[in-house]
Amino acid sequence: MSGRILVFGGAGYIGSHVVKSLLGNCYEPIVADNLSFGHRQAVLTDEFEQADLLDVRSIDRVFDKHKIDAVIHLAAFIQVGESVADPAKYYRNNVVGTLNLLDSMVGHGVKKIVFSSTAAIFGSPQYTPIDEAHPKSPINPYGQSKLMIERIFEDYHKAYGLSHIALRYFNASGADKDGQIGESHNPETHLIPLVLKAINGERENVKIFGSDYDTPDGTCLRDYIHVEDLAEAHRLALEATDRFSGGLNLGTGVPTSVKEIIGAAEKITGKKCPVEYAPRREGDPSKLYASNEKAKEILRWVPRYTDIERIIQTAWNWEKNKKF
Repeated sequence: MSGRILVFGGAGYIGSHVVKSLLGNCYEPIVADNLSFGHRQAVLTDEFEQADLLDVRSIDRVFDKHKIDAVIHLAAFIQVGESVADPAKYYRNNVVGTLNLLDSMVGHGVKKIVFSSTAAIFGSPQYTPIDEAHPKSPINPYGQSKLMIERIFEDYHKAYGLSHIALRYFNASGADKDGQIGESHNPETHLIPLVLKAINGERENVKIFGSDYDTPDGTCLRDYIHVEDLAEAHRLALEATDRFSGGLNLGTGVPTSVKEIIGAAEKITGKKCPVEYAPRREGDPSKLYASNEKAKEILRWVPRYTDIERIIQTAWNWEKNKKF
C-alpha cells in the first residue's frame, strides 16, 4: 500500500525513524505529537500537527484536516519505574489516550493501525527465546497498559473491523546511519546511550545492576534491535494489515550481556567506561530475547543490524554529533 499515514508520536526516538522510512518509500507521513518528550527538530517533514491523546478535539482536528489512510501509534509514556510510582498517569495516557485515538479513527472511517507495543507484556520469561505464544503476564503498570491496549484492539477488530498489528519491541537501540536523527531522552534510561554518555564524560558512571545472574558473564542478557530495523518493520506492517491482525515480536534473537555492551562501546570509542556495581533490580530477568520467526514470516522482514558493534557505532556517531 501507499498513502497518507498518521504517525502519532512521530517526534520521538522510534517515531522519527519511522517517519524517515516512510518518506523514503513513497508514503506521505503526517506527524502528530504533543512534544512533551519528542523533538520538533526530529520530524523530517513539514506535515506536523501538535496534538495530544488526551485532547479529543485535537485528535479530531487532525483527522478532519487530513485524509488519513492508516495510523502508526507510538505515543506513550514508557518508564517502567515511573509507572509503578504513578500508575494512574500510565493508564490514563496510554490506555484512555489510545481509546480516544481509536474512536476518532472509527468515526473517520480509518480501519488500519500499527501499534508500538513492548516485550514488557510478557513479564518474567518462562522460556527464551520468547515467541508470540509465550504467556502474557506483565509485572508493572507500563506493561499492563500495553497489554490492555492489545486486547482493546482485538475487540475493536471484531466490532468495527479495525485491522491492527501490535509490534512488541525488545531493546530499541542505535541511530539513523545518516546522522540526522537519534536517541535523545530526558531522563535517559536505555543502556547504550548511558554507557556512551559515561564514556563521553557526561555522567559519572554506568551502574551494572547485578553481576551474579545465571549467564556466561553474570550480567543480564538482552536483545538489542536497531531503530532502523524497527522503522522498516512498521512500514512492512502497514502493508501486512490486509492479511494479518495481531501481535508480533521484534528482536534480533541474539542475546547480548551488559558487560558485552560496555566492552563493545569501549572498543568502538577507544575509551574506558566507568562502572559501578549495584544490587539486582527487582523484576529484572536474567535473559530476555525474542523469537522473530513469526515477524519474518508475516512481514517478510529480516533485521539488518545483528552485530552489536555495528549498532553501537551508529549510536556513537549520533552521540558525538547529535543535533538535539
